[in-house]
Amino acid sequence: MTSGSPVAAMTRSLLRDGGLATVRGGALAVVAVTELVMFVVVVTAGSLLGVGIGLFVLPPAVLLMRHLTNGVRVSAAAWSGVRIPPPYLPEPAGGSSPLRRCHHLLGDRANWRDVLWLLVDSSLGILLTLTPLLLILHGLRGLAMPFLIGSDAADWLGSWYVVIPVDDQPTAWFAAILGLAHFPLALWSAPHLLRLHARLAATLLSPTEVTRLTNRVQHLSESRDDAVGSQATELRRIERDLHDGAQTHLVAMGMTLDAAMRVLDSHPEAARSLMDEAKNSSAKALQQLRDLVRGIQPPVLVDRGIADAIRTLALENPLQIATTIDLPGRPSLAVETAAYFSVSEVLNNAVKHSGAQTGEIHVHHEFGRLVINISDTGCGGANTENGTGLRGIEKRLAPLDGFVTILSPLGGPTMVTIEIPCALER
Repeated sequence: MTSGSPVAAMTRSLLRDGGLATVRGGALAVVAVTELVMFVVVVTAGSLLGVGIGLFVLPPAVLLMRHLTNGVRVSAAAWSGVRIPPPYLPEPAGGSSPLRRCHHLLGDRANWRDVLWLLVDSSLGILLTLTPLLLILHGLRGLAMPFLIGSDAADWLGSWYVVIPVDDQPTAWFAAILGLAHFPLALWSAPHLLRLHARLAATLLSPTEVTRLTNRVQHLSESRDDAVGSQATELRRIERDLHDGAQTHLVAMGMTLDAAMRVLDSHPEAARSLMDEAKNSSAKALQQLRDLVRGIQPPVLVDRGIADAIRTLALENPLQIATTIDLPGRPSLAVETAAYFSVSEVLNNAVKHSGAQTGEIHVHHEFGRLVINISDTGCGGANTENGTGLRGIEKRLAPLDGFVTILSPLGGPTMVTIEIPCALER
């Protein structure tokens, strides 16, 4: 059997995948034992509500329970490809007294399902995850029988193996053959049992339809408030720019023309000078109106789409920005507008704070989402807590169900990913 044969490849895959799944199953079995202890802690904390102590003990116990179950969700996605979204209802707005907090936690059905999971995983779940390891240990017991039969150590091995009475050397060797067969069975079953455990977790730990609807309503309510607030802020900005900019120049132009009319007959040269001044005021007012319109809806975005608009932003940016754009069509204007101003804000932050010299922008469409990856080689440290710019991006994207992900360790680099659900028009 050569190393490149299908049988050799299958053997290597069985050893690699089965061995890794066995180790992961053992880790989940340890978690299941911890969950049994956590079950006792949560039930005890709940029983203390009647004497008042539970008001202070239950919330941290539930949060610790959530930490354990969230670890199961993460492992199910990473090890078995089963994605389990967090199902918990959002925290109530306003103050959170101990009584209010406990009322919220007890009213969240996801916490009750977590408690049920602790009990199920510490019984049925641990059986699924620990079976491959038990098969391997049982196989080792069978392999040891021919060498320990008749010795003092044979007592702890037992006189039966599976359904075979082991009382002499031939039956001991037969037990060894059966023990050897345990290893491929364990390695083959380990990935399947791990996936079965993940599906069992998804059954109990996934959000219910009621939770999904509640979270959706909460998200829509918050994004609506953000959208209304953003529109009001934008209207105030437009009003302020018109009042302080174009309107000032137009008023000055009118006053200058009135003065020119009064001196036109007696001092024609002075009138000509005043008319030139009025012309300059009209040019400034026109430029400010153009800048204002460009800030509301850039012409390059409307005429040529988000791809060319982002290329224009990259060319006009002081940093050396390389762009890679693969879009077979155009998203809706609302999506393009949100994406354009989000990219513009990220690039402005990079110029102001990163100290970078170069950057990259990658734009593509996959799985029904417009995905924009922006990176720079600066000092890093960017997050939504340190400024209003990135928080503004979150609020701009929220009404479209979009979101921004920021990875910016100290020392750099900074990577920002913008995702907006949308379809493309050909």
